[in-house]
Amino acid sequence: MSKVAKRKGQVKRIAPTKGTKAAGWKELLGHRARFTPLQCARIERLEDDLAERLESLPKRLAHSLSVGRSAEALALLYGVDPYKARVAGILHDWDKVVPHDELIARAHELGIDLGVEPTLVVSLLHGMVAERELPDVYPDLPPDILQAIGRHTIGAADMTPLDDVIFVADGIEPLRPSSPGIDEVRHLVGSVTLPNLFWVSFTGGITYVVGRGRYLYPGTIDIYNGIVARGNHGYE
Repeated sequence: MSKVAKRKGQVKRIAPTKGTKAAGWKELLGHRARFTPLQCARIERLEDDLAERLESLPKRLAHSLSVGRSAEALALLYGVDPYKARVAGILHDWDKVVPHDELIARAHELGIDLGVEPTLVVSLLHGMVAERELPDVYPDLPPDILQAIGRHTIGAADMTPLDDVIFVADGIEPLRPSSPGIDEVRHLVGSVTLPNLFWVSFTGGITYVVGRGRYLYPGTIDIYNGIVARGNHGYE
């Protein structure tokens, strides 16, 4: 029984699709979709734009591109639109290049208020700011892609499958160093439901923050309880 199953109830495992049972997580995250020429061109443009924006942050650029590819693979595995997942993954850290004081100022201007001193949650703001500012750069981005970008730092009680994919991909993309919590999620890919995969990633993040004595955004507890109340954590 996995660590997850020991925490509460029994993990709701799913029947592996053809080829997933024997495949490792790296192989599963290597799956690629067949995009149309127009979609391929758009992906190439977005990656070029991101490379220019994150020129001073090469590791962040590599992470973002890896999240895009990992999100695409997770989407294929779990029946989510792989193109939307790839785009959201590419753009999820669009505002990581923005200095903290400027990010806080932008969040204030956009009406983003997490109910606590902004300096305590500045690491959570880039997704929410990007969700509101990216339409000015790419007016045709659909709301569900923008929402997934906005939710990738704190989650939500009513996560959509696309939200789940981006949140999980951000946490387990192959360039992230191995750790017990990350490896647990990686090895559950393809063997549990998508809501459960998100839940393990989400609660693992809480454990990580608390275990290191870091500030835990109070809204995280509300999100946790909201997921439990809705029965959206994937347990039987």
